[in-house]
Amino acid sequence: MSATTDDARTRMRNQMVERQVRARGVEDPRVLQAMRDTPRDRFVPSRLADLAYEDAPLPIEEGQTISQPYIVGLMLEAAHIKSSDRVLEIGAGSGYAAAVMSLLAKEVLAIERFPSLVALAQARLEALDRANVSVIQGDGTLGAADHAPFDAIIVSAGAPEVPPSLLAQLAIGGRLVIPVGHDARSQELVVIEKTADHHFDRRSLGHVQFVPLVGTEGWTSEGAAVAMRRSSLDLRLGSRDRAKIARVIADSCEPFSDVRHAPLDPILRRIGQSRIVLIGESTHGTSEFYRLRARITAALVARAGFKVIGIEADWPDTAAVDRTVRKRPASPLREPMYARFPTWMWRNAEMQEFVSWLARRNATLDPAARAGIHGLDVYGLNNSIGAVIDYLARVDPFAAEQARERYACFSPWERDPSVWGRAAAVGLAPTCEHEAVATLKSLLEERLRYSRDDGDAFFDAARSATVVGEAEKYYRAMYRSSRESWNIRDRHMFETLMALLEHRGSDTRAVIWAHNSHVGNAAATEMGAHGEINLGQLVRERFGNQAYLIGFGTDQGTVAAATNWDAPMEVKEIRPSHEDSYERILHEACRMLPAPSNAFFLPLRAAHALPARTELLHPRLERAIGVVYRPETELVSHYFEATLPAQFDEYIWIDRTTAVLPTDAPPTGEYESEAARSQAGVDAIPDTYPFGL
Repeated sequence: MSATTDDARTRMRNQMVERQVRARGVEDPRVLQAMRDTPRDRFVPSRLADLAYEDAPLPIEEGQTISQPYIVGLMLEAAHIKSSDRVLEIGAGSGYAAAVMSLLAKEVLAIERFPSLVALAQARLEALDRANVSVIQGDGTLGAADHAPFDAIIVSAGAPEVPPSLLAQLAIGGRLVIPVGHDARSQELVVIEKTADHHFDRRSLGHVQFVPLVGTEGWTSEGAAVAMRRSSLDLRLGSRDRAKIARVIADSCEPFSDVRHAPLDPILRRIGQSRIVLIGESTHGTSEFYRLRARITAALVARAGFKVIGIEADWPDTAAVDRTVRKRPASPLREPMYARFPTWMWRNAEMQEFVSWLARRNATLDPAARAGIHGLDVYGLNNSIGAVIDYLARVDPFAAEQARERYACFSPWERDPSVWGRAAAVGLAPTCEHEAVATLKSLLEERLRYSRDDGDAFFDAARSATVVGEAEKYYRAMYRSSRESWNIRDRHMFETLMALLEHRGSDTRAVIWAHNSHVGNAAATEMGAHGEINLGQLVRERFGNQAYLIGFGTDQGTVAAATNWDAPMEVKEIRPSHEDSYERILHEACRMLPAPSNAFFLPLRAAHALPARTELLHPRLERAIGVVYRPETELVSHYFEATLPAQFDEYIWIDRTTAVLPTDAPPTGEYESEAARSQAGVDAIPDTYPFGL
């Protein structure tokens, strides 16, 4: 069919529009006519010209694709492009969609990251005399600020989240059409309309599949989405009386004025004999969250005999802290402790204060009674490899040499495993699963011999070997599916917790510190609806009411966070909560309390909590600020839907909060002096902390 005539291709093009586009519900007559008037066969490689009107995407140069005709029509209809509009397209590819848009808009600017595709697209458009289209090379995730604002923006590649730069470049009333999803192979096609500055309406057009949107605000070199899951659901509360609900909350809560004076006895009674206490945070950079969960944890350690403290941090780095606080022999790390972004999560004055207290208390106890602190996360590949080899070098030099040979599979990517993960995912680097599993298996086979002299040292090495194996799977999964990588990570946290409980003894009780998104039951959130599990859900399923799940939240204040992944930490202002969120209800409840209350405990499981629990069971928006915070696009970037009373057993509200105080040094057992303590901005506290109230 290589000699297909122009008339034949015109008939094929008209059939394509009728059967593939209009018949599926695209009704805008201008869009349908523009597609009839644009020869798709001119925008594919010549060998595929006879397939141009098939009902499918087609491969083009640079490993990219030209979208299925129906998807092009659907996106352009959703964009409501008028003849007076200025349009930005991200991901020009072959130039076909820009050619169709040129017949709908006044002006089209298309951005493409591959220079060869820019040249091809521009030549094809010029051949059709589409003079109102310009194609430029650049990072499409950043848009084209010099040419903004745009009345419509069309994104022809899948993003892990909506790039804030594109939202900022929309005119008031402008429409952004973009595929979004943390799974690189499947996205949700959404339409976002800018109704006012910092205000957006959002609706879904269903599930689609696009190539990844690569760039500063898309799929980064780290392969991780930079923000928490967003809400894709109806954002309205409906006719429920928010003030009435807030009044019920105010009558049910236990108010306090500040973290230092928060009464702990009531919450300790509610925790009771729970074996696992999970304490969350709605940001990764709020001082009050760190200080109050440290007070609660210290009380559980000192009063209730909790001996395991698990934190959302790397195992080998935190093992170095544990050796200090439990007075165990030191072991070197390949990389500085907690040097991986975001350093401020654990290199801060609040963490140092707690670790110092724990070290002082442990120094008065027998080794078996000392509480340990442990990292639950799957990161820290290079330090984990080093920990395994260093341990084996001490106990079995031959096995150490075997481990070096096996772990050489990761070279030279140990320091940046996300690069290896991307290369392995596309077949440019070997997978290392066999090598990681073989090393762990060899280590475990010698358990009795290795652990005879120092069981804790063997346990550290075995967990580090486990981290290597799970990290190998995690970094490969990041480029296949965000759901899969998330689930690998939280299952690893749970399995590490279970291993710690077994190692420390059958009656061991544990406290976990992690983000709300990890410790709240995922089954009660939008995450669960998308097939994601988390640590809180796994713990709830395993321990039932022997697990006590605590969340934290705030309305406004400051937070330590970055604008982009791997960017410098900033102290940012938190926007007041969205009017349709749980946070807004809790903020209004706080305002109803007598002064000087700025905070409260809100029991959600206790019998007397039934009125509050009942009022809050209606699903609402909930805010999640991670290590990245973008207040200018907060609704899209940082809110998701949840059912709070099913997510947590207790919620701690602090209405106005402040950022953590970062330090240059990682947490150690003691401050060097009172002067150093003062310089770090930490109040001097007696050894009775946290009970010197």
